[in-house]
Amino acid sequence: MFVSPAYAQAAGGASGITSFIPLILIFAIMYFLMIRPQQKKVKQHRAMVEALRKGDRVVTAGGLMGKVTKVGSDNEVEVEIATGVKVKVVQHTIQTVINKTDPAK
Repeated sequence: MFVSPAYAQAAGGASGITSFIPLILIFAIMYFLMIRPQQKKVKQHRAMVEALRKGDRVVTAGGLMGKVTKVGSDNEVEVEIATGVKVKVVQHTIQTVINKTDPAK
Protein backbone atom coordinates (compact mmCIF):
# COMPACT_ATOMS: atom_id res chain seq x y z
CA MET A 1 0.00 0.00 0.00
CA PHE A 2 2.75 2.51 0.87
CA VAL A 3 5.58 3.37 -1.50
CA SER A 4 8.94 2.28 -0.21
CA PRO A 5 11.56 5.03 0.38
CA ALA A 6 13.81 3.61 -2.37
CA TYR A 7 11.25 4.24 -5.13
CA ALA A 8 10.50 7.74 -3.86
CA GLN A 9 14.16 8.77 -3.83
CA ALA A 10 14.85 7.42 -7.32
CA ALA A 11 11.96 9.34 -8.85
CA GLY A 12 12.94 12.66 -7.24
CA GLY A 13 16.56 12.73 -8.47
CA ALA A 14 15.80 12.42 -12.19
CA SER A 15 13.01 15.00 -12.19
CA GLY A 16 15.39 17.79 -11.11
CA ILE A 17 17.46 17.54 -14.28
CA THR A 18 14.57 16.82 -16.63
CA SER A 19 12.61 19.85 -15.41
CA PHE A 20 15.23 22.15 -16.99
CA ILE A 21 15.12 20.48 -20.42
CA PRO A 22 11.89 22.24 -21.53
CA LEU A 23 13.33 25.62 -20.47
CA ILE A 24 16.48 24.98 -22.46
CA LEU A 25 14.44 23.92 -25.50
CA ILE A 26 12.26 27.03 -25.28
CA PHE A 27 15.33 29.27 -25.12
CA ALA A 28 16.91 27.49 -28.11
CA ILE A 29 13.73 27.89 -30.16
CA MET A 30 13.46 31.59 -29.22
CA TYR A 31 17.10 32.12 -30.19
CA PHE A 32 16.76 30.57 -33.64
CA LEU A 33 13.35 32.08 -34.43
CA MET A 34 13.71 35.59 -32.99
CA ILE A 35 17.14 36.66 -31.76
CA ARG A 36 19.36 35.32 -34.55
CA PRO A 37 17.31 36.76 -37.46
CA GLN A 38 17.16 40.16 -35.74
CA GLN A 39 20.94 40.20 -35.30
CA LYS A 40 21.36 39.31 -38.97
CA LYS A 41 19.03 42.15 -40.00
CA VAL A 42 20.93 44.67 -37.85
CA LYS A 43 24.23 43.52 -39.37
CA GLN A 44 22.88 43.97 -42.92
CA HIS A 45 21.56 47.47 -42.09
CA ARG A 46 24.91 48.49 -40.60
CA ALA A 47 26.72 47.30 -43.76
CA MET A 48 24.24 49.20 -45.96
CA VAL A 49 24.70 52.42 -43.99
CA GLU A 50 28.48 52.15 -44.05
CA ALA A 51 28.40 51.69 -47.84
CA LEU A 52 26.48 54.94 -48.50
CA ARG A 53 28.09 57.30 -50.98
CA LYS A 54 27.33 60.46 -52.88
CA GLY A 55 24.61 60.01 -55.51
CA ASP A 56 22.70 57.17 -53.81
CA ARG A 57 18.92 57.55 -53.70
CA VAL A 58 17.67 56.75 -50.21
CA VAL A 59 14.56 56.62 -48.03
CA THR A 60 14.85 57.77 -44.42
CA ALA A 61 12.99 56.30 -41.46
CA GLY A 62 10.74 59.39 -41.54
CA GLY A 63 9.71 58.65 -45.12
CA LEU A 64 11.76 61.32 -46.89
CA MET A 65 13.12 60.27 -50.26
CA GLY A 66 16.17 61.99 -51.66
CA LYS A 67 19.63 61.84 -53.11
CA VAL A 68 22.77 61.74 -50.96
CA THR A 69 24.89 64.81 -51.67
CA LYS A 70 27.44 64.51 -48.90
CA VAL A 71 28.49 61.81 -46.43
CA GLY A 72 29.94 63.34 -43.27
CA SER A 73 32.48 61.75 -41.01
CA ASP A 74 30.43 62.28 -37.83
CA ASN A 75 27.49 60.01 -38.79
CA GLU A 76 25.70 62.73 -40.73
CA VAL A 77 24.44 62.50 -44.29
CA GLU A 78 23.26 65.42 -46.38
CA VAL A 79 20.25 64.46 -48.48
CA GLU A 80 18.71 66.59 -51.25
CA ILE A 81 14.96 66.03 -51.05
CA ALA A 82 14.04 68.61 -53.72
CA THR A 83 15.95 70.91 -56.05
CA GLY A 84 17.97 73.17 -53.78
CA VAL A 85 16.51 71.71 -50.56
CA LYS A 86 19.10 69.80 -48.54
CA VAL A 87 18.64 68.29 -45.11
CA LYS A 88 21.10 66.67 -42.74
CA VAL A 89 20.05 63.33 -41.32
CA VAL A 90 21.72 60.89 -38.96
CA GLN A 91 23.29 58.12 -40.98
CA HIS A 92 21.50 55.30 -39.13
CA THR A 93 18.06 56.75 -39.95
CA ILE A 94 18.55 55.78 -43.59
CA GLN A 95 16.13 52.90 -43.97
CA THR A 96 16.69 51.73 -47.54
CA VAL A 97 18.83 52.53 -50.54
CA ILE A 98 16.74 52.73 -53.71
CA ASN A 99 19.44 53.18 -56.34
CA LYS A 100 23.12 52.57 -55.76
CA THR A 101 25.59 54.62 -57.77
CA ASP A 102 28.58 53.11 -59.50
CA PRO A 103 31.88 53.70 -57.72
CA ALA A 104 33.99 56.55 -59.08
CA LYS A 105 36.91 55.48 -61.25
